[in-house]
Amino acid sequence: MKNLKLFFQLFLLLFILISFSLQLNAQMRSRFSGNQVAVTGWTDDTHYIFQTLDSDKKPVSLLVDIKTGKSSPYVSARSVREILTESLPKGNSIGFNDIISPDGKSLVIIKDNDLFYFKTGETAIRRLTNDRLQEVNTRFSPDGSKLAYTKNKDLYVYDIQNTREIRLTNDASDRIYNGYCAWVYMEEILERSSRYAAFWWSPDGKKLAYLRTDETEVPVFTLNRLDEADGIHGTLEVVPYPKPGDPNPKVKMGIADISSGKTTWVKTDYKTDQYIAWPFWTPDSKKLMVQVLNRDQNDMQFILADPETGDFTGIYNEKSKTWVEFFEDLYIFKNGTGFILRSYKSGWENLCYYAWDGRLISQLTNNEWNVNSIERVDEDSKVVYFYGTGSESTDQHYYRVGLDGKNMLRITNGPGTHNVNASPKGSYFIDTWNNITSSGSIIAYDKKGKQLNIIHTFEQPSYDPSKNSKSEFIKIPTSDGLFSMPAIITYPLNFDPSKKYPVVFTIYGGPASKNVSNRWQGGNPNWYAENGIVTFTVDHRGSGQFGKRGLDYIYRCLGKWEILDYEDGVRWLREKQFVDPSRIGITGTSYGGYMTCLALTKGADYWTHGFAGSSVTDWRLYDDVYTERYMDTPADNPEGYKEGSCITFVQDYRGMLYLNHGDIDDNVHMQNSIQLISKMEDEGKTFQFMLYPDNRHGISGIKAGHSVKERNNFWLSSFFGKQ
Repeated sequence: MKNLKLFFQLFLLLFILISFSLQLNAQMRSRFSGNQVAVTGWTDDTHYIFQTLDSDKKPVSLLVDIKTGKSSPYVSARSVREILTESLPKGNSIGFNDIISPDGKSLVIIKDNDLFYFKTGETAIRRLTNDRLQEVNTRFSPDGSKLAYTKNKDLYVYDIQNTREIRLTNDASDRIYNGYCAWVYMEEILERSSRYAAFWWSPDGKKLAYLRTDETEVPVFTLNRLDEADGIHGTLEVVPYPKPGDPNPKVKMGIADISSGKTTWVKTDYKTDQYIAWPFWTPDSKKLMVQVLNRDQNDMQFILADPETGDFTGIYNEKSKTWVEFFEDLYIFKNGTGFILRSYKSGWENLCYYAWDGRLISQLTNNEWNVNSIERVDEDSKVVYFYGTGSESTDQHYYRVGLDGKNMLRITNGPGTHNVNASPKGSYFIDTWNNITSSGSIIAYDKKGKQLNIIHTFEQPSYDPSKNSKSEFIKIPTSDGLFSMPAIITYPLNFDPSKKYPVVFTIYGGPASKNVSNRWQGGNPNWYAENGIVTFTVDHRGSGQFGKRGLDYIYRCLGKWEILDYEDGVRWLREKQFVDPSRIGITGTSYGGYMTCLALTKGADYWTHGFAGSSVTDWRLYDDVYTERYMDTPADNPEGYKEGSCITFVQDYRGMLYLNHGDIDDNVHMQNSIQLISKMEDEGKTFQFMLYPDNRHGISGIKAGHSVKERNNFWLSSFFGKQ
C-alpha cells in the first residue's frame, strides 16, 4: 500500500482506485494535449520538437527554433530500440522483459529461462546461460560489460567479455535471499517496480551492494489458487507476511567485490530489529551510504560504509515524534561534494544540501509548502530545479534555486498544474499547464522566468450542459476550524439546482495521498455525470495538503480524522438544496475501500451507500511496515487499532455496502473482507459481496469489465431503483 504517493503511485505501485481512474480517464479524453499536441523533446538547447496536427487533423512533428519561432518538418531519429531491432538476425525481436544496455549498443534477450546476448555490429545472438533455473531481475553494470541477477534467490554476475558466470552467494533457501527482497520490502520499502531486486551496482561496475534477507521467523500467509491444470485440486501459495507486531525479516547489507567474489558486510547490528534499504554509492565507488530505520520508524540514520572493511560512520539523522520514511529521491552530486534530500524537519518538505561528512552545506529551501520533487541539478551553474506546490497546496509549479540557497525563482505563472520540459542546458523552459477552469496552454520561458511566447492554446469547447459536465474547486473548513480542505465537485449533465441529486465521494484517503489537484477535469462527462450523479472529492488533514502538521494528526489513529473530516464534507453537501441526504455514497479501492467500509459503519449517520474494493477492514490484518509506521503495534496501541477497525462499528451499519475482493490478493488479503462479512452476518446486516477468482489487488482482465458493470448497476439500482 506504499506510496500511493505516488499514488499515486500509485499499483504497480499501488493499484488505482476505480472511481479515481474514471476521473483520470475523463481528463485524458478531454485533454486535447494528451497525445496529439505536446512538446516531446529537444534536439539542442534552442530547438524543441513540437507534435501537433496538420489541417487534416493528422499528427505531425515540427522542429521549432525557440528564439525565432521558425519551424520545419521533423523526422525523428531512430530510437535505440529500433536500431537494435533492425540489427537483430531475422526472426528475432525485442520483448517487453528484454534488457537494453546503458549505452544502447547491446541487448539481453530473456527466453526459456535463460539469457541471450546481442551487440550491434555482431551477426549472431550469443547464449549466456543454459540451465533449468530462471535468471531474475537482470541488470547491466553501468559500463555494460557485466550482468547481475538472482537465480534461486542467490546473487550472480555474468562477465560478458570473459564469458563466465560468477556466483557471489551460496546460502539461499526458501526463507533466505541474497539480492532478492522479502515481499514486505518489495511492497512497502523498495516498491513493486523493483520486482524484488535488492542489489545495486557501484558506479565503476566493480562491486555490488545487496541485501541479505532472512525470513525464517516471519509468519506465513497462505493463498489458495485455482489449479491451472484442471481447476480441481487447487494450488497453495505460501508467502511470509509479517502483520503488526510480528517478527520482521532480518536484513543486512553486503558489498560484493566482483573480481574476488568476496562479500564485506556493513557492520550494522544484525540483532537489532530495524529496516535497512535505499543505499547510494558515492561517485568514486569508494563509499556506500545506507539508510537504517528503527522498527518504530521514527529515527532514520544515514551511515557511510567502507566497502573494504564494513566500518561506517553516521552522517545524517532525522527523527520525529510520529514517523520518518525512507529517502528515495536523493540527488548525488557527480562532483563528489555530497547530496541533496527532501526533509520534513521544518514541518514541510524542503531541500537540504549535505556533504559526505554530514555537514550541512546549505539549506536550499525553507518554505511553508512542499517541494514535490527534485527535477534537475546543474552542477556547473550551481542551480537546482524542482517542482513545488507554492502557497496553494493544490498547485504544482516549477522553481529554481542556487546551491547556496539564494535567489529562488518560480518559473511558471498562474494557478494550476504546471509540467515543464527544460532545454538541455536549462536556458529555456516550456510549460504545459491547466487548471480547474481552463484546459490551459503551452508557454515558453527563458531561464529568468520571462515569458517568450505562447506555443499553443488548448481547445476548450463552449460549455453545453447537455454534453459537458462542470467541475468546481472549493474549500471546506473543518469543524474544529484548523484546516480548510480542498475539494472538487462535479455536476451531472443537464444539472438543475432545483432538483435533488445523489452524491458519490470518490476517494483514496491514505496518508500523504492527495486526491485533489487544481487541474482541468475535462468537459467530457464520466459515467456518474452521464447518469445523474454528483461526484465529490475532498482531502482530509492527513492527505499531505497541510504538511507534517496535518499528517501528524493521524498518528496512532488511522481512520479517525479521515472520517471526521469527510463528515464535514457531508455537512457541507447537506446544506446544498440540490443534494439528497438519503443518497450519499462513497467509493474507493485499497485504502479507499477501507474508507468506504468505515464510512458505512463508523460514519453511518452520514453515508448511505458504499462500493468498496480490496478493502483493509482491520489494521491488525495488514502488513507491519505500513501499519506500524502510523499505528505502532497492537500491543502498544490497542485502543487505536480498535477504533480504526471497521469491524468494531458493524452494529451501527444500516446502509447498503457492496464489497469485492480478489481471492489471491497478496497485498490486502481477502481475509479482511471475510472477517467483516462474518461480523455483518452475525449482526444480521444486509450487504453485497463479489468474489473475483484468481485475482490479486485490483481486478484485472475480463473480470475488470465485470467489476465495472457491477459497480454501475449498484449505483443505478441503489439510487434510482433501476439497472
